[in-house]
Amino acid sequence: MPKQRWTIVVVPPEAGETKSMRISLTWLRVGFGLLAVCALMAVGVGYAAVSRAVALSQLDRLERRNELLAQELTEAEQILATVTDSIAQIQERDRTMRLLAGLIPTDPDVQQAGIGGPIGEYSDEERRLAEGAAGQRVLNLRVDLDGLVRRANILATSFGVALDTLGSRVDHLRRTPSIEPADGFKISHFSDQRMHPIHHVVLPHEGLDIVADVGAPVHAPARGRVERIFSNGGYGLMVVIDHGVDPMGRRVKTRYGHLSTASVRVGQSIDRGDKIAEVGESGVVTGPHLHYEVLINGAAVDPMNYILPKVIVD
Repeated sequence: MPKQRWTIVVVPPEAGETKSMRISLTWLRVGFGLLAVCALMAVGVGYAAVSRAVALSQLDRLERRNELLAQELTEAEQILATVTDSIAQIQERDRTMRLLAGLIPTDPDVQQAGIGGPIGEYSDEERRLAEGAAGQRVLNLRVDLDGLVRRANILATSFGVALDTLGSRVDHLRRTPSIEPADGFKISHFSDQRMHPIHHVVLPHEGLDIVADVGAPVHAPARGRVERIFSNGGYGLMVVIDHGVDPMGRRVKTRYGHLSTASVRVGQSIDRGDKIAEVGESGVVTGPHLHYEVLINGAAVDPMNYILPKVIVD
């Protein structure tokens, strides 16, 4: 069978000689194949160029993101350093608070809130992070932040204990008699034996006598509650204040005698310095004055031990 041939006729656009070319089907197929190969090569080169451009663009974005990440990590590390310094300052305040509350300061090693035990295995995420410098910085930040959280929890607990103890201590101080109940001259002190000025017999004197004018104010020497207002033959009109229990568990009360009038009522809460009565000369007396007693678990003690010179513990 004779080979098939194609005739290609080239006709010029204007007057001129027409040219023709005969080509076999085989060469025509070869030509089209070469054109197809060239087209594919052009497409491949174009795709590679576009891919390279996209990769370069993504790389540029990744580099910018890494730069931003590095900046964020640096700022986070600076913030963590600032918080660490603040925690250290708070720990010093905690030490002062515990000393004021009468507590032993927390051991510095305990304040560091260290942990131990097996290291364990990294998670997949942590392993991927540890492969790069930035990821390692992130892991270090996590460790430091966990440590700060533990230290903050220890501080919160310590502060709570110190505040509760200090509050109780302050309340005890407010309930401890510490001032003179009246302005005047001290003429007769606490004594196991004293010659009674009227009966002329030796008797214990369980309080302190303060000479003052009738009507002079009598002030509470500490916080408390009015327990009794009554008349006693020898001490005349009396007021008793219950100041509660001291740190050693002892009941503290104060008692006032020879009053002209009471300025409070039974059950009333009073603070240090509040007026509770007025000086008088009721009962068995030689002149107006205040008889003042301090009772510890019902037993009279020297009131001078509970009078601080011009100092109010409040």
